[in-house]
Amino acid sequence: MFENRTYRRQHHKKGLVTFDITVKETNLNIQAKTDLTDIAIKSVLTCRNYIETYIHLHPDFLTAIVPLKDTGPAPGIIRDMMDAARLANVGPMAAVAGAVAEHAGRSLLDHSPEVIVENGGDIFIQSDSETIFKIYAENSPFSMTTGIRVDKRDTPYGMCTSSGTLGHSTSFGKADAATVMARSCALADAVATALGNRIKTPADIQGAIDAGKAIPGILGIVILKGDSIGLWGDLKLVTLTGA
Repeated sequence: MFENRTYRRQHHKKGLVTFDITVKETNLNIQAKTDLTDIAIKSVLTCRNYIETYIHLHPDFLTAIVPLKDTGPAPGIIRDMMDAARLANVGPMAAVAGAVAEHAGRSLLDHSPEVIVENGGDIFIQSDSETIFKIYAENSPFSMTTGIRVDKRDTPYGMCTSSGTLGHSTSFGKADAATVMARSCALADAVATALGNRIKTPADIQGAIDAGKAIPGILGIVILKGDSIGLWGDLKLVTLTGA
């Protein structure tokens, strides 16, 4: 199920070691100062156990496409998904990839000052330098020729992408890519889904950006549809060298 993730060969941050882990349906590409495979696997197992147990107790958590009512105390990853869903007005599973990336990534920060965890295009990152993310959207002329540059930040953040034309994730829109940067990776994931759902034509881009930037915790947005692109926030578009 992971055979099409060729884009992973296109990114590597200097000075970091790259390794992949797979736990059931979860497949992460991780960069850190050293190979932290064992710690990452344990973290993902814990995340999956919390999510699978919660779904067993609350089956609608898996299928809901709108936010769910608060059911009381819950593990941190469940709370993060529920809170992100509420802010984005989507179901909690719209935040699952970003939430797992973040919780796995935070478990590694005690062992590496820099950590990048990518989960199917949803990325948790803590870096001591600027980072350029390559845009990968098959139907867009910006794909692999344009990057999103984020300056060095003192705190971790999430960079998550939803697409209605690429990949297996559910989207009710037709965006080639809706990419969101946020303080929370779960929030970035949920809002990327919500904004992607809005895009049917290029004319929808501005309205989606206006909706996204009004959500607390959102730091930046890039939306692509065909040869049109919209940009807002703490990021810049750059032409990739050699593209």
